Amino acid sequence: MDVLAQVTEFVGVPAWGLLPVALVAAVVLFVVFDALSHVVLKPFKSPPVIGTWPVIGGMIQFLKGPIGLMNNAFPKYGEVFTVPVFHKRITFLIGPHVSEHFFKARDADMSQKEVYEFNVPTFGKGVVFDVDHLTRAEQFRFFADSLKSDRLRSYVGMMVKEAEDYFGKWGESGEVDLLDALSELIVLTASRCLLGREIRETLFSEVTTLVHDLDKGMVPLSVFFPYAPIEAHRKRDAARRDLAAIFDRVIQARREANAHEPDVLQTFIDARYRDGSRLTNDQVLGMLIAVLFAGQHTSSITSTWTGLLTIANKERVMPTLEGEQKKVMEKHGGKIDFDVLAEMDELHYAIKEALRMHPPLIMLLRQCHKPFKVTTSKGKEFVVPKGHIVATSPAFSHRLNNVFSDADTYKPSRFRQPSPEDKEKFASFIGFGGGRHGCMGETFAFMQIKTIWSILLRNFEFELVGKLPEPDYEGMVVGPKHPCTIRYKRRKL
Repeated sequence: MDVLAQVTEFVGVPAWGLLPVALVAAVVLFVVFDALSHVVLKPFKSPPVIGTWPVIGGMIQFLKGPIGLMNNAFPKYGEVFTVPVFHKRITFLIGPHVSEHFFKARDADMSQKEVYEFNVPTFGKGVVFDVDHLTRAEQFRFFADSLKSDRLRSYVGMMVKEAEDYFGKWGESGEVDLLDALSELIVLTASRCLLGREIRETLFSEVTTLVHDLDKGMVPLSVFFPYAPIEAHRKRDAARRDLAAIFDRVIQARREANAHEPDVLQTFIDARYRDGSRLTNDQVLGMLIAVLFAGQHTSSITSTWTGLLTIANKERVMPTLEGEQKKVMEKHGGKIDFDVLAEMDELHYAIKEALRMHPPLIMLLRQCHKPFKVTTSKGKEFVVPKGHIVATSPAFSHRLNNVFSDADTYKPSRFRQPSPEDKEKFASFIGFGGGRHGCMGETFAFMQIKTIWSILLRNFEFELVGKLPEPDYEGMVVGPKHPCTIRYKRRKL
């Protein structure tokens, strides 16, 4: 289809009657030079391109949502294809066979920084996506230090206390929106383990409100225009300033008292770069916000899907989980700690399967700084050019039937030894990323969600009210649509 035919089809009227001659000429030149730059000037075979509308490229497809785009493109173009959006080109790598380079490449070759810079107004200057690769590597070391096994052991005790206190307030029976309830609990846990004792005990309500405004300041427009003068961004910036003032006081008090609190905040206060310098108070806050945002929604969403899917399939799944809880608790006298949670394999599989079916982050992105070759499972070879944004999708890849058997069925047993399905190919399961950029918070997340559901399984019986919710693809982080209502009844002990 030629350029004018495309324009005609798009607007529904004859193109010559719509466009001035100068604009038609400009569009033609744009398409010609674009074609030359990707065919004549480049001897290698680039991935097939979809959405070739002049100037706007594949924006129409993106407006329909990335899942819809992939559903339409994958059967026609296969595992590798490119979508132009304005001046950007996004190349999708779908499935483990073609995504290995995405997860194994060095930062210098495939970088997160450029595609996630829209987070800078939220996280702050001088941290994560506002620093060079070497500085960010050191900051990731600070993250890793906060999640060492001795730290995790102390966090589990905090998680247990928050969860037991929270569910202790539930009645003998009733109905709750599971997503709302678990989101509230995750915030309480995060405040205790991440933000610190002072925030949880005296400043919780104020800080929670500010974090909410900060969270709501990240809208789809923010990805393209993070500093656009909209109300959500104004509230975001005001909340960031107010949080900085609060944490400046808390951090300064700890520095002056030479405190040693068992939380992530203290880890960042004590952190030192290799040259001996330390994070400023504002950068400590930025690191905390990054950790909080990385885990808060993903944990609340995954813990909710774990419950919804288990309850929806309770005759098939619940007896195994309840039997494991009885066995482990009898062995350890009802105690929950890091080592006890680590023995709950069946619960681990149930959580992992919920994350396979409904990963909160449906797309992972990198900026390509060095061309690389990719070969599809059918033997087709393409070279992804420098400058492309490279995307892969846990949500789509996890539902491929050639990767996971009965991929649309909730089946935690698929992860059992001796032949777990996710180990057959590298990067089959990418709910926590993979390779060089695997999520360092994976163990923390599993401990948190296992704590919640260990307590719930042992203390309550559940029923799903209504149908299993659908995923809400309109959010930046994808969770189930409301309502997520369940009916609970306290067990007779």
